[in-house]
Amino acid sequence: MNLKQIVKDTAKTLQSYLTYQALRTVLAQLGETNPPLELWLHNFSAGKIQDGESYIEQLFREKPDLALRIMTVREHIAQEVMEFLPEMVHTGIQQANMEQRRQHLERITQIDTSDPSLQPEQQAISDQNLDNLSS
Repeated sequence: MNLKQIVKDTAKTLQSYLTYQALRTVLAQLGETNPPLELWLHNFSAGKIQDGESYIEQLFREKPDLALRIMTVREHIAQEVMEFLPEMVHTGIQQANMEQRRQHLERITQIDTSDPSLQPEQQAISDQNLDNLSS
């Protein structure tokens, strides 16, 4: 396991996601203030937002003012969420793992009630009958 590569990949994914969230914010703002520009940005962004940095580079070539605006919003979002993100991710993973383990344990310990030989009440009665026979 290459932790450095995992960290790099995670950071890139998070950066692209924050770019996407910044785009959504800017689109909402433009929808209220400049609908034609909102439509242009929406159409421009279709299919390009997967890689946040590549998207910003392409947007800079077309409309640098929008690229700067999205970068500013992205930076603001990052500052706001990074304070809480590490603990939330850690706690979320712990809780999800616990729930998955609980569900798995429930599945593997369920008794098949369609097979009467596995029903605990009948097994207890059978054990009593065997005890009576040996007495």
